[in-house]
Amino acid sequence: MFVQIRQKLLFNTVTKYGKQNRYSISAISEVKDEAKDTEEPVYPPVEDLSLKAKSKRKKQAWHEKIKNIYTVEEKLFELNMPRFYGWKSLFLNEHTIPYNSLSHAQYITRTHVIKESGLPAYYNNVISTEQLDSIVQAIKNDIEDNIIFEHCIRRREHEIETSILDEKIENLERKEKIDDNICQALIQKINRTILIHLSSMYPHLLHTEVDIEPRLEASWFAGGIDPPPFRKNYRRRIKSLKDSIDDPVDLPVQYLGQPVMHLRHKHPLREIISLSECENPALDVPTFKLCPLVLTYRLGRRHLTNIPGFWPGDENEFGLLSYHSCTSLQKRPKKYNDTSEALTVQAILASYSWLLSQACYQGFSTFNDITYPLTTQTVITNGQWWSFFVYQLNTTLVHSEYADENPKRNICWVTEPIKLFDKIENEKVHGLNEEVLKTLIKFYTNIPEERIGVDLKPYLGKSKKVIADTIGDKKRNWLEKYYKHLMCNRPRYRRIPEIYDWQEIYILRHKTRPMDKKREPWEFGTKMFKRRLDDHQPPYIPRCLRTNPKKRKVGRWEKMYYP
Repeated sequence: MFVQIRQKLLFNTVTKYGKQNRYSISAISEVKDEAKDTEEPVYPPVEDLSLKAKSKRKKQAWHEKIKNIYTVEEKLFELNMPRFYGWKSLFLNEHTIPYNSLSHAQYITRTHVIKESGLPAYYNNVISTEQLDSIVQAIKNDIEDNIIFEHCIRRREHEIETSILDEKIENLERKEKIDDNICQALIQKINRTILIHLSSMYPHLLHTEVDIEPRLEASWFAGGIDPPPFRKNYRRRIKSLKDSIDDPVDLPVQYLGQPVMHLRHKHPLREIISLSECENPALDVPTFKLCPLVLTYRLGRRHLTNIPGFWPGDENEFGLLSYHSCTSLQKRPKKYNDTSEALTVQAILASYSWLLSQACYQGFSTFNDITYPLTTQTVITNGQWWSFFVYQLNTTLVHSEYADENPKRNICWVTEPIKLFDKIENEKVHGLNEEVLKTLIKFYTNIPEERIGVDLKPYLGKSKKVIADTIGDKKRNWLEKYYKHLMCNRPRYRRIPEIYDWQEIYILRHKTRPMDKKREPWEFGTKMFKRRLDDHQPPYIPRCLRTNPKKRKVGRWEKMYYP
């Protein structure tokens, strides 16, 4: 009788949902036949169950999720999703360049600087020598008039803030502000002069978008960095992390730029070198694993943003030329004697950030590498001294093991600072340097080209690439509103929880107040800084605005559309 019961249980079992599961003898025999036919046994892969391996698989799944999201804005939403109050990030400001920071800038952007000063040989064939000389002679007088007007004729006092004109403010700050205004105005006039003379000969300049003082922000994760002090203290408190206190970390980086002008086009510039050439081991990148705090950089909490000066969906989404001011170097101590190095740091960070933010609008990110190179041209000047840079972005992977093992390198070509003019006397320009004008003209005559046969947006949807393509007014309006709110980085309506000094001393360290009532989230074991972006109560809908106001508990909360 027991044998009969076992046979019934084998071929007539019941699932937990009450459905009968019937197994036929023929199905079992088929499985046995397949097992006999296989020559070698096939086993499932054995996964590493260590803490580091689990963490790595979790990160890779997150990176894959970002890659599979259809729209640009939702990818940036997902990048900030793990942190409600923003990431603890390294802040890089364009005009704050610490001493001896070139190797750090190269390491966190994986950039190789060409040792030979000068532009790549590619620019020798952009325009013929005869045509270049004729254009220089045509615009030479207009450039001189622009310089004389900005330095000698135009009044500046009304353009300076009243606080700068205060007697307590040092003359150096006032002079820096005036020089910065002159530099910006001169750049705009030179740009206008060149566009007027070249637009008839080069039609791509007619379709170029010009942005005055655009908003440039970029963010990425830099790997291979020694952990900051707060991260080491956190690891010491957790038993499972005590063996990895000094392990390198991925540090979020947020760059905030202040360009004078951007020129954009709907097609990208041609590549200087191919992706295979950028994998040459001879293109060395210096290593800088120290915590950036040793260079006087600071850390702050902020939502990561990628904004190349325009919002997603703009037709002209590729950079042609960017102008930057270097008048802030006047405050740099003369004992440093590193003006050329500081200019290179400014150019690397500005060029990499602009190209990275453009790549994010094409569907790539700091976790999903670009499939084709992007190129930009950068000019840094104070009005008299001009420096020119060409930067090619070949990879965006600089996190985790890619900080040292990524075979691709980004390339930067650098020129030495050149004087546009020697001096101005009696409203006349002396010693106008035509080489500066020739290099500028080469930058403008570098024609962008449509890349035929290349999918520029492989990680975006076919019919849905930006929020504006979303079907449905509610979802589209909600995503647009909250995306702009996220990008503006306004503070939260509630303060960020913190542990005050008296709490650290008396409650955590020495535990002398056991009878105090627990009020703060950290006293209940809640990790507030790991709160997710969508971890909040949806907006309340008044009863009179609900679709069915007669039902009190239905439709009380607004629907959210986080990715």
